[in-house]
Amino acid sequence: MNKAMVLGRLTRDPEVRYTSTGKIVCSFTLAVDRPFTNAEGQREADFLPIVVWGKAAEMCGNSLSKGHRILVEGRIQVRNYESKEGQKRYVTEIIASSVEFIERKSESANRGIKPPDGVNNYNNNANSAPSTGSAPATGSSAPKKGMDTFGASVPFDEEVPF
Repeated sequence: MNKAMVLGRLTRDPEVRYTSTGKIVCSFTLAVDRPFTNAEGQREADFLPIVVWGKAAEMCGNSLSKGHRILVEGRIQVRNYESKEGQKRYVTEIIASSVEFIERKSESANRGIKPPDGVNNYNNNANSAPSTGSAPATGSSAPKKGMDTFGASVPFDEEVPF
């Protein structure tokens, strides 16, 4: 089974282009924190190339920008090509099957302020526009299930160098 799930922040704005056959493709790099600190006590990050195809690629290109925090689910692909100098090059990337918009970088500044019950500062539906965090409070105190609690419960160190 080849399945990858990564949570991180975009290091730069996504790049959208069309193939010669007219298919849309979006690519970007995601900075993903490692779950431990180095010998100096600092967090390190991996910078993973992500490729999104089709309607999701268009949505990412229109909605995401540097600093957005997203969850990507997909598969790892290794491909190779020959460079202009005739050397064989290998590329490892994640081909996304779904993208979840978790939060914008500006929303993470308010992380210390807990939103009222029923208000999410993230969007857990990849088929709709990203949330702005301004949803009205519903006053609901029903327990949250599945991914509804995902964005609020995952710690993220803002010391990532980008």
